[in-house]
Amino acid sequence: MKRNTRNSGFTLIELMIVVAIIAIIAAIAIPKLMSARISANENAAVSTLRAIASAQHQLESACAIDTDADGGGEFGFFGELSGMAAMRIYDSATDAPAAGVNPDDLLDPPILPTAFGEIFADAAGDGIVERQGYHFKMWLPDVTAGGVTPAIAEDPAGGAAAFPDPNNSEILWLAYAWPVDAEKTGNRCFFINQEGDLMQYDNRDQEYEALVGPTFDAAFDSGTGGGDIATDLGLTAMGFTANDGNTWTTVGN
Repeated sequence: MKRNTRNSGFTLIELMIVVAIIAIIAAIAIPKLMSARISANENAAVSTLRAIASAQHQLESACAIDTDADGGGEFGFFGELSGMAAMRIYDSATDAPAAGVNPDDLLDPPILPTAFGEIFADAAGDGIVERQGYHFKMWLPDVTAGGVTPAIAEDPAGGAAAFPDPNNSEILWLAYAWPVDAEKTGNRCFFINQEGDLMQYDNRDQEYEALVGPTFDAAFDSGTGGGDIATDLGLTAMGFTANDGNTWTTVGN
């Protein structure tokens, strides 16, 4: 009996055509996916900053932190807002701010998600938080001296590295967000403060990424000289040069 045998499978040319088609599709799709991811992360960063602003005002209104016992609520750090670090308290024995005790002085229920309590050190040794491809950093005001109010960043362990000024902490705070990996997880840097002023910098030269973020006065009007958390943002919001030498503008979305 005669049998006809036939080998099945793809020829080399057919396989090369398939690979070429896949490569073309990938070349078109991957940049679009990256762009969509960046856009989503940037929008999430803006939403997160707005949520932080809302949380700060909620904390202040509840008077959960009042380190000078004057009845005025103060703003907090990420660790305090998330209920993962003990809040600052008033010490009647010294008539001064003091560190709270865990768990008695934890915010319960927390205002921010507990993930905001996962704090680690940036390049400056200050505490930051990572969320959806962005790093977030909070500052509270120090004591005003010579008409200038410096800023205090969060401790990498969460909460206050040094105690912010009680009176200034009732009216001032600010935060920045910048990409973990510029051009991959995000591009723009963002700023927000107690007034809800939301600003952005295009960061096209990848000045801010990974563990290197802006200084607290980076987005402030360069005409003020810098170093003052109480400075009016002034011309910066209209696109003029800021303290870091860049152009920060208001966020449109």
